[in-house]
Amino acid sequence: MEEAAVPSSTHIALPHRYRIAWWISKRAVLFYGFAALAFPVPAHAQRVETQGAQSPAITAGRDATVSYIGLSPEQVQDLIKAARVGDDADKIADLSGKLGVLRGAAVTILGIVGQPDVPLERLPQKLAEVAEQFKQATARLAGLDPQDPITRDLVERAEAAIKVGNLEEADQLVSQAEQAEIAAAHQAQQLAQQAQAAADHRLLRAAADRGVRGDIAMTRLHYLNAAQHFQEAADLVPIGHPDDKGRFLVAKADALQRQGDERGDNPSLEKAIAAYHAGLVEYTRDRAPLDWAATQHNLGTALDVLGGRESGTARLEEAVTAFRAALLEYTRERVPLDWAMTQNGLGNALATLGERESGTGRLEEAIAAYRAALQERIRERVPLDWAATQNNLGIALKRLGERESGTARLEEAVAAYRGALQERTRERVPLDWAITQNNLGVALWKLGERESGTTRLEEAVAAYRAALEEQTRERVPLQWAMTQNNLGGALTRLGEREGGTVRLEEAVAA
Repeated sequence: MEEAAVPSSTHIALPHRYRIAWWISKRAVLFYGFAALAFPVPAHAQRVETQGAQSPAITAGRDATVSYIGLSPEQVQDLIKAARVGDDADKIADLSGKLGVLRGAAVTILGIVGQPDVPLERLPQKLAEVAEQFKQATARLAGLDPQDPITRDLVERAEAAIKVGNLEEADQLVSQAEQAEIAAAHQAQQLAQQAQAAADHRLLRAAADRGVRGDIAMTRLHYLNAAQHFQEAADLVPIGHPDDKGRFLVAKADALQRQGDERGDNPSLEKAIAAYHAGLVEYTRDRAPLDWAATQHNLGTALDVLGGRESGTARLEEAVTAFRAALLEYTRERVPLDWAMTQNGLGNALATLGERESGTGRLEEAIAAYRAALQERIRERVPLDWAATQNNLGIALKRLGERESGTARLEEAVAAYRGALQERTRERVPLDWAITQNNLGVALWKLGERESGTTRLEEAVAAYRAALEEQTRERVPLQWAMTQNNLGGALTRLGEREGGTVRLEEAVAA
């Protein structure tokens, strides 16, 4: 005996929003602050021994030694005094020539060296160090090449100031140049952010365009082409827009699921499952709980369809897990009809598992899930959904009834099918009406085998013949053949209980 179930579960179509990315170059801002222009004695300076009462001198990277300056500590001390009072211009001019700086710079250097914390014996050495650092600072300042006219003017003025020894003014001017560059950098960053936002917007629009091509392909039933369009749309979405990327990936998965379900394409179902998992990476439960739940539901549907075609139970177990995950967010209080839809899908996966496993645990869980769904899928509210779940409940009850003694479960199955037929009418949904008629025939046949008499078997034969009014050979050849086979079985059992050969001959014909 064979029966037909309602397709695994209602499939959710998610809306598409679209986002984008664009790569832009950003202006780089380079600045050397004046504070960086003063250099300490290099790390490779080494101590050298001197003769007499002098202390060891420090030899810097450019041999800034006493012999380099050619002055004794006392001579440097005299120059410092002269610089303070403005005397002995010739000696100051001679020093500026030795140092290679302008007179004003030489006076400034002497003022720095003459600070009270510099011991007398170190004055020549310190004079050489400060002079060397001054020249390095001057050279580094001269090496700056600002592009902005305002900053260039400030640097040029600072260069002029430092050459004449006006370090304070040079420091202030370089500080102003620094602030100008920082302000320019902030402006450039702001412009870059605005450009990035504009780029994202344009790429999202491009992704939306590609998504529409996917929708058109879906309309034409070109599911594989649609899946490709949705993947390329997802590739256009820039980093930082996970919801948009997730929608395209789920749309791709939906297209592949349709291809696999409607056209028997198991590889496409496997790709759909992978795409749903990729979508769940973008659709996180914390950020988008209902989208996450919808994706879990659709994943469960794909796994249920593929699991129904494969041997074993691994896919079906995964389907159960996915449906139960969806129910964490698809609560009855929050989204009652989505909750009921997922309960129906869970029931389908559990019912198929129960058919493959021994025992009755899974079938009882399936029945509980269907009855939960019917709490919200009420006839007055969603009549066809109510009828679909009634049909599925009938299948689970029939299978459980086959494993139990007695006829109570089988009677419940018959009642469920007859309830479904109140809304699954021939005029409204002829093929669904025929499927339920066939399923009703199976339950009646099983009841007829356990009961005496021929009434149930005759009812089964009537149900099969009703189904064949719509399940024609030209229209649905495989379903027609299945129902013909079921009819032949019921006629055979009826013929065994009746005298004569009429029923048996009808069975042979079927």
